[in-house]
Amino acid sequence: MGLMRVLPFAKQLLHDHLEEGHVAIDMTAGNGHDTLFLAQAVGDTGHVYAFDIQSEAVAATNARIEEAGVSDRVTVIHDSHDTVQAVVEKELRPITAAVFNLGYLPGSDKSITTHGNTTIAALSQLLEVMAVGGVIVIVIYHGHESGKVERDEVLRYVESLDQKQAGVLRYGFINQINHPPFIVAIEKRG
Repeated sequence: MGLMRVLPFAKQLLHDHLEEGHVAIDMTAGNGHDTLFLAQAVGDTGHVYAFDIQSEAVAATNARIEEAGVSDRVTVIHDSHDTVQAVVEKELRPITAAVFNLGYLPGSDKSITTHGNTTIAALSQLLEVMAVGGVIVIVIYHGHESGKVERDEVLRYVESLDQKQAGVLRYGFINQINHPPFIVAIEKRG
């Protein structure tokens, strides 16, 4: 068995923290792949919230979950992920997993990207509402200029988290060309 690639590792982390009936959040819905994965992981009695600022991402996510027959357990929100707390504070069940794919929507306008300030605001809010033992998985794509800036801002933020409150892991291949994506995972401790 070889080393697990970044995206399968991200899904494994999420899967390990989710069970039937749990609540999860896709902070950057994009084309809906992670939203669908989360919806399948939480089962018939769970729920997924998915955020995206782009209309085409919202439409793609809605189409993917409808085609898979899981739209009844997903709420797709056409808004920035930094509004997460206002949306999920009404949720009675604890949030056990969340995922970000930072950067831009594949196949779309590359000038529309996630930004460190909104990502950090969203992370801060998530840490308030996550269940103890819950996980936040951030896939950082930094092969473009704004991605490099966001990478540095997010890393500064997560490195500053109190280790009694959150465990932070960085996972990625360091000898690959073209700025390969890497994962930062945060497990809420207290």
